[in-house]
Amino acid sequence: MPDLDLLPSDLPVVRTVADLRAQVRAWRAQGLTVGLTPTMGALHEGHLSLVRLARTRTDRVVASLFVNPTQFAPHEDFEAYPRDEAGDAALLASAGCHLLFAPGVEEMYPAGASTTVTVTGVTASMDGLARPSHFPGVATIVTKLLNQCAPDVAVFGEKDFQQLQVIRRLAADLDLPVEIMGAPIVRAADGLALSSRNAYLDTEQRAIAGRFNLILVEGLARLRRDVAVSDVEAWAVAELLTAGFDRVDYVEARTPADLGRLGPGPAQGPTRLLAAAHIGRTRLIDNMGD
Repeated sequence: MPDLDLLPSDLPVVRTVADLRAQVRAWRAQGLTVGLTPTMGALHEGHLSLVRLARTRTDRVVASLFVNPTQFAPHEDFEAYPRDEAGDAALLASAGCHLLFAPGVEEMYPAGASTTVTVTGVTASMDGLARPSHFPGVATIVTKLLNQCAPDVAVFGEKDFQQLQVIRRLAADLDLPVEIMGAPIVRAADGLALSSRNAYLDTEQRAIAGRFNLILVEGLARLRRDVAVSDVEAWAVAELLTAGFDRVDYVEARTPADLGRLGPGPAQGPTRLLAAAHIGRTRLIDNMGD
């Protein structure tokens, strides 16, 4: 049997791949199905919704907690990223999680590790351009987690919509026997998408951030009134800057399945409007559509 620790929340935790696999094997021997919800911690209601969704589809749910260094560029917030394992474990337990996988960096990237996973196509735009090192790090760590846990279902939030499509692509291309599920975005009362990085916002910045989703709502409405894609994208960028955002990485209308470019004329067929913008040191992303 695996070597299980118990955190103050009484949520069992394993810290090695061997112990994770041993627990999953024990569940499989009982005929149980397994779900996985990968996280980097600093949990909020959005993360807990993933656990609850996984519970509706599987008998046992594993949550991973690992702040993955390979998806952060040198100038990004890896060191500052909020960490609270005990608090996160208590939240996971309250949502019905059955096991926490909380490895260290040396467990996930042993000395001499030199293999990475690269997904092309769906990574060629938006965050793939704004954060060139991000998706190789995401694709590598998610491939490892899916291989280590071997879940029947893995659940990821739609807030990181491009990331979700990257993971769907890699699972299909690598013939991984797992269903990748997207979970709806969970929002605050004013519509701001919940994010661990929202904690960085001061009161004034938080008020500005509350305009983000409203601008996307109006942008999507304009697209559905057959306003040209290029005009809607330019309008939304200008509105975000007027609202107080310091910099806009992108606002783009894309086809949901493959993130293909739309425009410049009116959008035809299913459409997703995606955006990333900065307030001070905080980078926010959001999306909405079909």
